[in-house]
Amino acid sequence: MEPMQPSVHSLVELLETIADNKYVLGDRLVEVGVSGPNLEATLAAIAMAQGELGHARLLYNWCFDLRGGKGKKPEIYGQSGKAMASAVNVHNWITLIAALYTVNTAIDAVLQSALQANHPAVVSKIQKLVREQQDHIVYAKNWAQQLIHDQGAVPHRFRQALNAAANEAAAWLKDVEDKKELQEEGYLPKGVQLVEHLQRELKAVAAEPFVQLK
Repeated sequence: MEPMQPSVHSLVELLETIADNKYVLGDRLVEVGVSGPNLEATLAAIAMAQGELGHARLLYNWCFDLRGGKGKKPEIYGQSGKAMASAVNVHNWITLIAALYTVNTAIDAVLQSALQANHPAVVSKIQKLVREQQDHIVYAKNWAQQLIHDQGAVPHRFRQALNAAANEAAAWLKDVEDKKELQEEGYLPKGVQLVEHLQRELKAVAAEPFVQLK
């Protein structure tokens, strides 16, 4: 198998990171979602879990092809270790919504930018995924707004979870921005501003800014 070009290697790493996060989110949506605050939330979580796992499978298979793999696609038994801690450490509804909203918003920033770059090898692969992901983001955003305006300790706990997830997601997006080979090969637009996109979107869930990026 021939060694991959640096730009293709960076693309594979990017896609695998997205796949890992979606795989973990899908797993947590089942694990935590079954104990959702009401039946509607539980059913929605289970449905979204299937979507996230389907997206992960699509991306893992794409990475397999980019690596020059031939024949039957390998079975997926777990993530490759690139998922964010905020997704991996989900343990209740508050941390689930914080991770689902933040991680998918960060992923959306990358994929929307990729659509804007209009690289033919990328656009055809992600158009459907981007459309389907919007429903997950809208759902998580609506729940985020409910939690941020809830009673008692919930808003404070949610802000903490959201800030932790946002800082981690911003660090990842900054790393993606710094991979110039992705821009030089046309996978992302020149001078792409992914962190700015994340900040703008997350601040929309509250009247005042609360995401403090380190």
